[in-house]
Amino acid sequence: MLSLRFRILLFFCLLAVAGAGLAAGALFFGWWRAENPLPTAPFVTAFVLFAFLNTGLIAAVWILFDENVAKPINTLSARLRLRAHAGVDAEIGADDARYLGDLAPAANALTQTVSGSLMESAAQVAQETRRLRDEHDRLTALLSEIPLATVLVNPAQEIVLYDGQAAEILSQIAPPRLKAPLSDYFDPAEIKSAMAQLSSTCGEIAFVLHDATRQTRFNARIKALNADGHMIFIDAASEQTERVAARPLVFDFDLMAAQEVREIADTPLSELCFVPFDTETTGLSVAQDDIVQIGAVRVLNGRMVDGETFECYVNPGRAIPPASTRIHHVTDAAVADAPDIGKAGRALHHFARGAVLVAHNALFDIGLLRKYEPRMGVTWDHAVLDTVLLSAVVFGTTEDHSLDALCARLGVTIPGHLRHTALGDARATGEALVKLLPLLEAKGTRCFGDLIQQTRQHGRLLEDLNG
Repeated sequence: MLSLRFRILLFFCLLAVAGAGLAAGALFFGWWRAENPLPTAPFVTAFVLFAFLNTGLIAAVWILFDENVAKPINTLSARLRLRAHAGVDAEIGADDARYLGDLAPAANALTQTVSGSLMESAAQVAQETRRLRDEHDRLTALLSEIPLATVLVNPAQEIVLYDGQAAEILSQIAPPRLKAPLSDYFDPAEIKSAMAQLSSTCGEIAFVLHDATRQTRFNARIKALNADGHMIFIDAASEQTERVAARPLVFDFDLMAAQEVREIADTPLSELCFVPFDTETTGLSVAQDDIVQIGAVRVLNGRMVDGETFECYVNPGRAIPPASTRIHHVTDAAVADAPDIGKAGRALHHFARGAVLVAHNALFDIGLLRKYEPRMGVTWDHAVLDTVLLSAVVFGTTEDHSLDALCARLGVTIPGHLRHTALGDARATGEALVKLLPLLEAKGTRCFGDLIQQTRQHGRLLEDLNG
């Protein structure tokens, strides 16, 4: 679909061509109707001069129209969409649309009226949210006192819920994550055997459960929830010598219904799992520099998953240049006992399994990960999204697409002490993605394939990394 500004450019090009054609026709008609044969050179000269001046005039008018009408219309529509779909109170200033008559004041009046009618509902929702949050906190505290780790899986054996103690056990194996197959953490044969025994009995059964590498043994029980999945309880008392701080209860009951497996290009954006991530490095060269810190978060069902983050220092095996430390504050002392890129990269790869990787200026971060594939023993063949390209799709190519500018436009706040930290920038990228997704869907982008087609139209900004 052609953008508004490009269609307007085509319209003015048509005017220039049509004007030149009419002038050529008029000059030819005058030459043809002359009583005596006339030389053609003066007519050709007149046509060339007219075409040049006419094209210059139309180009000047197009530039004025583009700056004062087309671009303000794009800005106005983007800010209306921010208010309507991303909940961002983007101001529609009179200066942004001063040549559009009463359009900007009318749009402001409409949005203020709608916002006013929503304020009362928002206050009621906020009150109910606080009540639910209090109940959630009490439940989390209660579960933390019970020496059982609790995991809920759907009929496809994907994790739908895990409590703080389950998070501690899962994290000993790999980073815990919702929608992950249970077999990513535990021996699938033992799980299958326990479920088979359970189907022939009633209630629940006890069984022995090993991790996926069969190095750690757990005492567990499993209980069927009719056709809605299973609850698995793991004896956590023997796995914890001291009480750990309460971690949040992580769940998403929308995952109880296992989603249809389809090609990623045909998968709706709302059904995708995203892992926004960021790296801090010794410099700005993919070929010559190394990673010193990695941060990542998870976005599932259009929202960031509380409690599912990945953050670690990485020992680059070399001194960190002072100029780089001044930016990200990662020192040689901080990474001295950190894992190397092989171990850290494998952990991130597990955290991002089955997800779309998202980064701001992804070419740099993905390039670094792919450079280390031999040392990690993994392949970074994930689908990739770049929030620079997503910003261009939503707001147009001519806008500032830096992370700070994008976050300011979307109402995302990056605390100063977290800027230029891997997790801080990853979280900002994730929050920006959450705001961008409904804006993309409102523009008619339904599935991942549609989105990739749109981002590739902005390839002059950055290369698309999806082969």
